[in-house]
Amino acid sequence: MLAVFVILLFIVYLIFFFPMEPKVVEEEEKSPKYTAQMKKLWQVAQTSMKERKPFRAEKALLTILKFDEKNAAAYNRLGILYAKSQKYDEAVECFEIAQSLDNNPASIHNVGLIYLETGAYEKAAMAFNQAIELEGDVPTRYIALAKAEEKLGNNKKAINALESAYELDPKASTLRHILAIYENTGDSEAAAATAARIEEQIVRDNEAKKRRTATRARGATVQKSRRMARPNTAPKAPATTKPVAPKTKTSPKIIKPHAGRKRI
Repeated sequence: MLAVFVILLFIVYLIFFFPMEPKVVEEEEKSPKYTAQMKKLWQVAQTSMKERKPFRAEKALLTILKFDEKNAAAYNRLGILYAKSQKYDEAVECFEIAQSLDNNPASIHNVGLIYLETGAYEKAAMAFNQAIELEGDVPTRYIALAKAEEKLGNNKKAINALESAYELDPKASTLRHILAIYENTGDSEAAAATAARIEEQIVRDNEAKKRRTATRARGATVQKSRRMARPNTAPKAPATTKPVAPKTKTSPKIIKPHAGRKRI
């Protein structure tokens, strides 16, 4: 009994005076060689996607994920690659992983685009609404939502989404989309009003284009005048003068006595 009591005291002593501290695993700093290799892989992936070499791009992105399993950007790029290749299941999986690693509205928007392409319009609308909640100042989010709502037959919601996109970025193309919905629903009055808005927007766009052209022309003129008015600070070359030959002293003439003159 005494031995058991001594053991209990020893255990209490260890607990209070030597508490077990959790081991903190410090993340090792990435070596310069590792950083250089990852940068090279990113360049290969981006260049391959631009040059439409999907297999090479996929290999580079998978290699990045092999060394960095929590790289949300790599998952997002891989999802875009799969979406372009119409591998929609793989694309959705990549976008969902990217979203779980980094709650990025771009990943959610990309998932919505896949759903829109595959006909899952309700899921697409939900995804676009989530992306808008996280980032509500991007016009393309609202335009994509309008397409999904239009497919679902929610024309009013589609028009509201397009109006939000137009407020952020006034474009005649957005108004034309609104006009098409009104024409399809047979709302002639709203269609006529929207057509008038399109004409007004075209006039504003043309005026803005003229102002930009005039501004560029004035800028070019000012730069040209500044170049012309700039003093020539280049050092002048010294004037070339012909070397002058040194003057030579003329030797005095020696007068020779005349042959027929007699000396005194």
